[in-house]
Amino acid sequence: MTIRLFDHYIHMSVVVLAIIELCVVLAALALGNYVATEWLWIDGPKPGKFHQLSCAVTAVLVIFSMAAMGLYRIALRASYSGVIARVVVAVVLCGMFLPFLFYVIRPLYIPPEETFVAAGLAILGLAAVRYAFLKLVDESYFKRKVLVLGAGKRAAQFMTLRRLSDQRGFKINKFLWMEGDDPDVKLPDKRVRKLPDNLFEYARSRGIDEIVIAMDDRRGNLPVRELLECRLASIDVTDVMNFLERETGKINLELVRPSWLIFESGFRRQLPRRVAQRIFDVVASAVVLLPAAPLMLITSVLIKLEDKGPIFYRQRRVGQNNVPFDVLKFRSMRTDAEAGGKAIWAQKDDDRVTRVGRVIRKIRIDELPQLINVLRGEMSVVGPRPERPEFVDQLSEDLPYYLERHRVKPGITGWAQLCYPYGSSAKDAFEKLQYDLYYVKNRSLIFDFMILLQTAEVVLWQKGAR
Repeated sequence: MTIRLFDHYIHMSVVVLAIIELCVVLAALALGNYVATEWLWIDGPKPGKFHQLSCAVTAVLVIFSMAAMGLYRIALRASYSGVIARVVVAVVLCGMFLPFLFYVIRPLYIPPEETFVAAGLAILGLAAVRYAFLKLVDESYFKRKVLVLGAGKRAAQFMTLRRLSDQRGFKINKFLWMEGDDPDVKLPDKRVRKLPDNLFEYARSRGIDEIVIAMDDRRGNLPVRELLECRLASIDVTDVMNFLERETGKINLELVRPSWLIFESGFRRQLPRRVAQRIFDVVASAVVLLPAAPLMLITSVLIKLEDKGPIFYRQRRVGQNNVPFDVLKFRSMRTDAEAGGKAIWAQKDDDRVTRVGRVIRKIRIDELPQLINVLRGEMSVVGPRPERPEFVDQLSEDLPYYLERHRVKPGITGWAQLCYPYGSSAKDAFEKLQYDLYYVKNRSLIFDFMILLQTAEVVLWQKGAR
């Protein structure tokens, strides 16, 4: 089950998990207050004088920190030990930030002994909740029972969702073969049956929550009356395009028709949204640039000392509305990386990368100068990554709707960077395009903030760096 919040789909299981963990952190803070006061004999507040506002702010910060570690992504593929490592990092990072918060806002102050005890209790409590969640989420408790109307090419797209994490929000009951479906497509026999005489009674008797329309040819074959009956009985009826978009966080290009792009309610470019985006970009860039300035200075010195070459690397990229611009990066490759003048995809363990470059690419320091591009208005903080003109020309010929990603400004980080590893081929570009189009269709400031927050996970766990 999912809910739509600020044009972005969020699984109900994640919402429930976040609420439970917020309560666990609040309980840990309350217990930490009692333990530190009664057992550790510190000069702190008396038992029962629980700092409601301070603890509420602290608990919310912990939840945001966990979100930054990717712990509320339904598609997170990590072992239990990996999840706990993220929990510990999230709590520690929040604990490191709290002294600065308490210094700025003194009324929120919580004694360090309380914070230390509460942090330990919170980690134990969160570890227990996560263990239970990992056991329950893959069962049927949070899953919608789905009936797929169709068993042809469009319905076969469900077979591409092979990973368990791709199917955490739903469970397919049956595929119903319909007139007009491609007979050459072979779906698992046990899950395919013919359309029953009474679709409504069939769906109701099996507790179906949602019917997905995935027929290859709807003309004259759509059981309109039965579907209306289902809809009036609170059984959702959804098109396969919208269903897969909701569950996977991407636009399935195998199913897109030109009419969908024309009539879809997304892809909006209102003036208030553009103004708010620009304010967000300027503020976010300034907030990052000020504390990052010393790190950028040290990086500049190290690059210069290694091979005496230029510090910055300027590369032509394609921006909004296909307008080219020069992107700024710290140079991480040899000066002769593309001596022949031909654009080359970056590869894993690329031997053109310098020693300093290998480090700054791993932790994404090489991207920091792009904040200057953001202040110039050439880029946004969040958006599809800009590509080189040579690759754009090639990919726009090979991939349908590729140029649609240029309807918005390119970004330093983006939805595709969170959801898909580093791309170095046309196949990777196709996969990332599906995530980019999802972002272009559903973008909002809240969505941008979520992406920016979760980028911390990409940096700390070095996902996709090459």
